[in-house]
Amino acid sequence: MEGILGILRYRAAFGRQTVAWPDGPARFPERFRGRPSVDPSRCRDGCRACADACPTEAVLDPGQASMRVDLGRCLFCPACEEACPGGALRFTRDFRLAASSRDHLLAGAAGGRLATALQERTRSLFGRSLRLREVSAGGCNGCEAEMNAIGNIQFDAGRFGIQFVASPRHADGMVVTGPISENMREATRKTWEAIPAPRIAIAVGACAISGGIFRDGPVQSNGLPGLPEIPVDLWVPGCPPHPITFLDGVLRLLGRLEGGELRLEGTGIVAAPGGTP
Repeated sequence: MEGILGILRYRAAFGRQTVAWPDGPARFPERFRGRPSVDPSRCRDGCRACADACPTEAVLDPGQASMRVDLGRCLFCPACEEACPGGALRFTRDFRLAASSRDHLLAGAAGGRLATALQERTRSLFGRSLRLREVSAGGCNGCEAEMNAIGNIQFDAGRFGIQFVASPRHADGMVVTGPISENMREATRKTWEAIPAPRIAIAVGACAISGGIFRDGPVQSNGLPGLPEIPVDLWVPGCPPHPITFLDGVLRLLGRLEGGELRLEGTGIVAAPGGTP
């Protein structure tokens, strides 16, 4: 009896391990980098130091009013921020990055757009129980490791009814990580075809969105855009994206997370989810 009580006391000492989000604040390490803040007014004439430092050409129109960061290419490394002499580009701690459209991943001075909900009929099917089949298509295992963490006790995707399954025939949708190497192209397509309709596709990480550091390489497809027969419903940027970034996007897609503002810390810029400032 004492042994059982000892185990219970030991377990109780851990307290609640699951993050409070979305009902409370999320926990991130100090080095976490989220949505970039872009302020072209701080750029020096003719300066393109941030763009030159970026390893994936994610900084577009440097020094101009139309300056943007392509979150689909961004590795969220500090190279551009460290290279910028005027502080025109810096990373905030805003973890909300996922979007419903590839075009909405272009973050400029006006902030950006968050993922919007699927059509009502699809939400009614997946809103409380979503099964996903992951396809690791030539990635480095960074995104794959974060997808694995989504189901652990800290993030516990199961509390939202979100689970990964072993067979595409048991799935409601597909999560793709990696740039889709030549050897995984057909497997990715066949996995999609095996998932019964209606179904959703989610691109996770810079590689699956744009090819990442492998972009335009001869033996990969630049991610899901290279397979136009698979329509993407959710784009989750990062290298790799944080589990809460993924969950935030999926819950918005399912219409279970609404409201709030997209505020870039210290900039005064506010955007409504799914909209512009």
